[in-house]
Amino acid sequence: MRLFSRLALCFALTTVALGASAQQPAAATITPSADSTAAHNWTKEQILTCTVSDCWQLAGKNEATFFDIVQQLAEISAETRGLTLPENAEAGKRAGEYIKAKAKADHGQLLYAIVDASVRRVGTKPSTPPAN
Repeated sequence: MRLFSRLALCFALTTVALGASAQQPAAATITPSADSTAAHNWTKEQILTCTVSDCWQLAGKNEATFFDIVQQLAEISAETRGLTLPENAEAGKRAGEYIKAKAKADHGQLLYAIVDASVRRVGTKPSTPPAN
């Protein structure tokens, strides 16, 4: 499932105040690695229970890696809730701005809770074909 891969989530998240370097990338989208099974230094269970600050540390204070965590959490949330995420920049921007604002407000909050709330705001239930 390609979630947030073409959205502008990265644009809004680049300014998350987590002690990131003052230099911000000009990237406008999150593009997951071609190998979604690539090894990371975290487990699914671990990121589900990490705070914003913990995930930032886990990502090595690297924005691209932090975005990988956010994307993985968005995929988990959408799958768990049976939602489809729209693949347009405006939805990604809205989602990213929401995540950025909530993460800035409370670095001690679970990152998954923030991402899940954002997914619920932009996600839609897939339409089912009419029964014959």
